[in-house]
Amino acid sequence: MNLDDVSRWARSDGLQIILLAIGAVLLTRLVHWLAGRSATQATTAASAAVEAGVPIDERDKRRQALIQAVERAVVGVVWFVAAFMTLVRLRVPVTSLVAPATVAGLAIGFGAQRVVGDMLSGFFLLSEDQYGVGDVVQIAQPGQLSGEGSVESVNLRTTRLRTTNGELVVIPNGEIRQVTNRSRDWSRVAVDVPVELEADVDRAADVLREVGSGLVAEEGWSGLLLEAPTVAGVESIELGYANLRIVARTLPARTPEVSRELRRRAIGALRTAGFTPPTGRS
Repeated sequence: MNLDDVSRWARSDGLQIILLAIGAVLLTRLVHWLAGRSATQATTAASAAVEAGVPIDERDKRRQALIQAVERAVVGVVWFVAAFMTLVRLRVPVTSLVAPATVAGLAIGFGAQRVVGDMLSGFFLLSEDQYGVGDVVQIAQPGQLSGEGSVESVNLRTTRLRTTNGELVVIPNGEIRQVTNRSRDWSRVAVDVPVELEADVDRAADVLREVGSGLVAEEGWSGLLLEAPTVAGVESIELGYANLRIVARTLPARTPEVSRELRRRAIGALRTAGFTPPTGRS
């Protein structure tokens, strides 16, 4: 190949290859920009819902998860097409690569069964809307302790959880056996308050009912409670004391703060009413 042939190739196929690369880069940036803009809108809506004390719209959660999955899929397709068209312009006999590619694909398929399983599981996770970005979930894996945290991202292969300790846990979707979603519809609080067996249990229950009524009447807490807390009665009897249970329905994922406040108020109200803490607890 002489210099004229190289120059002619550079002005035709070479220029097209450069344009393909530039086009792929621009398309990738456009996809990232559109995905980032859509994700920002969903995040803003979710933040506004949290500040207003109302549940996050499930459509916003699912939108964020789908945006992340679609973004990666579109970028992969763009670069696959760009690579294929580049091979054509490099005069690589693409048709002769079909048979070797088929064999290689089978070999990779056997070796990547777990990856394929992860992607299939991810597809069903997204299509069934089992959880979305921002949900508080507990995920059980075979042979391991359940992982619990807030979902930071969901794609076809993995789910990323941020635990309460700030750790980032990456779980392959194919390893997920059970999902407990604590951010859907409503959550339930159950607080057990110990009372001495010699004390007036009915009067203690009345005091706890007043605690629940006072909590739901306050503006700061009424937005978190779907109804006034109720006293279910004696839940269990232990050595020297009985457990009275307070039950409340709250907004999704708000049980920790509500349960802590119920315990704090229950202790103060019982002490004010003259009840002494039980001494028979082991």
